[in-house]
Amino acid sequence: MKRIAVVGSTGQLGNDIVEILGSESFDVMALGHSQIECTSLENTREVLEAVAPEIVINCAAFVRVDDCEDEPVTAFQVNAVGAYHVACACRELNALCVQVSTDYVFDGTAGPYNEDDSPNPINVYGSSKLAGEERVKNTAPSWIIARVSSLFGSAGARGKGGNFVETMVKKSAEGNTFPVVQDITMTPTYTRDAARALLQLLKKDSRGVFHLANEGSCTWYEFACEILRNLKREDLVLAGTAEDIGSRARRPTNSALTSVRVDAATAGLLRPWKEALRDYMKEKGHPLC
Repeated sequence: MKRIAVVGSTGQLGNDIVEILGSESFDVMALGHSQIECTSLENTREVLEAVAPEIVINCAAFVRVDDCEDEPVTAFQVNAVGAYHVACACRELNALCVQVSTDYVFDGTAGPYNEDDSPNPINVYGSSKLAGEERVKNTAPSWIIARVSSLFGSAGARGKGGNFVETMVKKSAEGNTFPVVQDITMTPTYTRDAARALLQLLKKDSRGVFHLANEGSCTWYEFACEILRNLKREDLVLAGTAEDIGSRARRPTNSALTSVRVDAATAGLLRPWKEALRDYMKEKGHPLC
């Protein structure tokens, strides 16, 4: 039975990875922020050496995109230096390093992007995550870069206090109209689907860069409309722009992800995002039409 350490296990994706891999033939060690501090090389080495995993999955990240613009040192310390520290520990343990990354490594001018497209981030968050990817590639003895996009999961984002779906559900309950950006396109991704796809990669002993996002793409406005349509409240959402809403960080105009690397079995787990969204909302107990 292979032992897997999941760094950042309390986040949306980390939570589902722990659950799904733990239900298979893996010995999964969940390492939240209180158990490991990836910005410290000494602590990262000490904790992972004690666990002695054969695979380390690093989900830890500073994900608040606007705050990354205000705190670039912190963003790079967590997303780049932290990734390097995990990769160093993997090198010493001869363990596979799985680094979770993001669609924001792309500039958004030519989406959807596959794994062979060249990254070109336009904000601090994307730059710090790309730096983390490069450090893993150059340090770990073997690695997987798993890029995901616009996650929603039952645990919510630890750094954001929830997720976009729950924010829309809450706003709809308030009964007031509200704007959502219609000029930014992405791929909504259910964390359980991404975790299942990652499980397939590990079972097949895969290596390299993979895009683990649900099928299709939409604007944030279209995503919000679909959430509220499931609740019969779509009349509340209004089309806005990123400029109207006042984001501090530049966002890629179209950072939707697609894949040319995952095989048919793995791709089958990354179903259309509308289907994944409805299952998520059922799981959360939201009353659907």
